[in-house]
Amino acid sequence: MKISILTPTYNRQKLLERLYNSILKNLNYGFEVEWLIMDDGSTDGTEKLIEKYINENKFDIQYYSQENKGKMEAINNLVPYATGELIIECDSDDYFKQNAFLTIKNTCNELGENTYALCYLKYDHNECNIGNLFKEKETTMWDLYFKQGENGEKALVYNANIRKQYNYELEKDEKFITEARMYHKMDLKYKMKCFNEPIMICEYQQEGYSNNIIEMFKKYPYGYYEYFKEMFDMDFSGIYLKNRIYILKHYILFSYLTKRSFKESINNIKSLFNKVLFVIMYGPGMIITKKKF
Repeated sequence: MKISILTPTYNRQKLLERLYNSILKNLNYGFEVEWLIMDDGSTDGTEKLIEKYINENKFDIQYYSQENKGKMEAINNLVPYATGELIIECDSDDYFKQNAFLTIKNTCNELGENTYALCYLKYDHNECNIGNLFKEKETTMWDLYFKQGENGEKALVYNANIRKQYNYELEKDEKFITEARMYHKMDLKYKMKCFNEPIMICEYQQEGYSNNIIEMFKKYPYGYYEYFKEMFDMDFSGIYLKNRIYILKHYILFSYLTKRSFKESINNIKSLFNKVLFVIMYGPGMIITKKKF
């Protein structure tokens, strides 16, 4: 079986060595491995570093480059080049735990044709779990976060046959959209299997998306508007009230940032209960949004 690791990178030369070495430490578990890298317009010597790795010839590495279009477009452009049965998206500031591929090997037999991904824990650099342990073995990303109370990042190993049917949908030449927009599309047709074992270490960077989420909201509101609008197509049964409020609060925020009218916004909401909540929250939400943004 073959694993395709997809890494978008932008001026992360100093971090790539750590990821490279973590792949080397995981090569002895029977997988064929390819590492596909999309350089998103780096100016820090990333290309020369990757050439060095390629020349070492330890495993298959493919280097590609594009004008700076953002992480999501970089991954979209890498996916067609992946030849493995398994696809893992690994950011340049993440790296694999030792024995990560052994964990995958011991669980990959559960990746059925209707399973879009195997979902594992992700640790921070202090070896602490990011978020909670899984409560259900089989679930969807929607249920995991909005019904089961998850609140941290997870590591996904995709069924390549399914992953290749989807892209990160970007709006109006924006460079970023949350991965969850794609996950929720997958959730409508497929499930994922969850394992309370870590395979990846994450170290958020000061300039990264996660540490600058408010700026991301301002800069890329159209994709986020579509993301929250599309949530109203999901199954809301069993969702906690606080999560409904979270969804509607952000929907109001991005309705404002994208200049949507009250009528247009409420017409996208399917259930009567959500419509009533929207009406109650709309006025205060607009006041708070205008003060913050």
